[in-house]
Amino acid sequence: MCRRGSPARGGTPPPAPYPRTADADADDEEARSVEEHRLNGRTLLVGHTAGHWRTTSLCLAVDFGSRHDPHGEGGTAHLLEHLLMSAPVAAGRSLAEHVQRLGGSANAVTGLDRMLFQVRVLNRDAPETAALLARAVLAPVVDEDMLEAERRVVLQELAAADADPSDVVQDVFLGRIFAGHPLGRPVGGTREELLRATVSTVTGAHRDRFLRRPMRLAVVGGAPLAGLREALAGSPLGESATGPDWPGDGAGEPRPLAPGRSVNWPADGFCWLSVGGRAPAAQDPERHAYTVLADLLGANPASLLYRRLRVEHGLAYTFFAWSRAYRDTGAWRVMVGAESANGPAVLGHVHALLTGLAEHGPDPEDLAVARRQAVAALLTDTEDPAAHAQQLATATDGPGESGAEELEAVTADEVRRAAARLCAELTAVVRPERETA
Repeated sequence: MCRRGSPARGGTPPPAPYPRTADADADDEEARSVEEHRLNGRTLLVGHTAGHWRTTSLCLAVDFGSRHDPHGEGGTAHLLEHLLMSAPVAAGRSLAEHVQRLGGSANAVTGLDRMLFQVRVLNRDAPETAALLARAVLAPVVDEDMLEAERRVVLQELAAADADPSDVVQDVFLGRIFAGHPLGRPVGGTREELLRATVSTVTGAHRDRFLRRPMRLAVVGGAPLAGLREALAGSPLGESATGPDWPGDGAGEPRPLAPGRSVNWPADGFCWLSVGGRAPAAQDPERHAYTVLADLLGANPASLLYRRLRVEHGLAYTFFAWSRAYRDTGAWRVMVGAESANGPAVLGHVHALLTGLAEHGPDPEDLAVARRQAVAALLTDTEDPAAHAQQLATATDGPGESGAEELEAVTADEVRRAAARLCAELTAVVRPERETA
C-alpha cells in the first residue's frame, strides 16, 4: 500500500487542558514505563507491555522509503514492500497469510521516508510472529514469479490511484513543493519504471540500501517483553548488523520554494484542491505549531475553516488539514473537495484565513480549542495499542515522550509565524485540471 501523506493526527506555557488526578498520574507512570533494548547495531526494540491487554501489536519502522529509490527506479521501495509481505516465510505461506491464520491482522505501508510493517496477534502468538516478521523483512526469498505477480498487483493499485483525483492531487502537490528533490517523486513510481524492475534491482536495493538503514521495532500489548527478546535473538533482527550504514539519498534539504497559486480550474464537475507549503523537519521543535495550525483549519466543527466553508458559505462538504515532518523538511496542507465553480472561492477563503492568522495570530479561545484537538488526537492514538506501536516505532523524541506537553505549550505567536511562512510560499494545485489546447 502506498501512502502519499494522508490526513492524520501528523512566554508562559498554558496550563494543561485536563485536571490532574491520581489515575492520570498512574497512567503517566505507565506511559513512562517504555523499555528500550538494542537488538543489533542498527535496530532498536521499544516495548510497552501491560497485563490487561490480550493482544500484542508490533510495528517495525525502517528508515527507507520512496525518497531512497535508486535513480531511474522509482517505485522500488513500494514494490519491495509488497514482496516482503508476500514472500513465503513458514510452511510456504507469507507473513500476511500466517498472521491471518492466527486470527490476527497484518499490513504494510510505504511512505516518502519510511516503511512500516504492522501485525497484531494474540499474546501467545507474539514471539513466533515477531520472529517471522524479522525473517520476512530482513531475509526474504524472492523469485521471478513472485516479482511478476506483485508487479501486476502494484500496477492495479497505481491505476486505481491515478483514477482518483484526491490521490493524484497529493502527488502533484508534493511534486510542486519538493520539485527536483526525491521527496517530490510519486511513492509508487511510474508504470514505465515498474515494468523495468527486475529481481536483481529490487533485491539489490534491499541488500545495499534497505538493510543498511536504521530500524525500530515497537511492541505494545500483553506479551512479556522477555519472551519476545528471546524469540528475536535467534532471528535476523538479533544478528549483528553487517556493513556500514547507507547514508540515504544524499539530496539534503530541498531548494527554496517558489510559490504558485495560479490554478487552472476545471470547467465543471467536482475537483480536489490541495494548498499549503513547507513545514519544519522532524526534529525541529517548531513543527508543533504547524500541527496546531492544521487543527485551526481542520475538518472539525470548531475550526475556522469549517465555520467559513460549511457554516457561513456552504462551499464544501469534505476537507482536511494536516502537517507531516520528514528528516530534513516537512509538508503542511489543506485539501478540499468541492464543485469546480466553488473552487476559486474556497482557495480565497483558505488564503484569507492564513493571512489573518499571519497578521494577527489566532484568537485565544480558538487557539486553546486547536491545542486540545491536537493533544486529544495524539493521546487517542496512544490509547490504541496498534496506533501506539506505530507512534513508538516512528518517534523522533525520547522513549515514552508523546509530544503532548509540546503541543499544549504552543503559543499564539508561534502559530502566527507558521501561518506567515506558509503565506509567503503558498502553493495550490487542483485535480482534475482543465484541459488546455
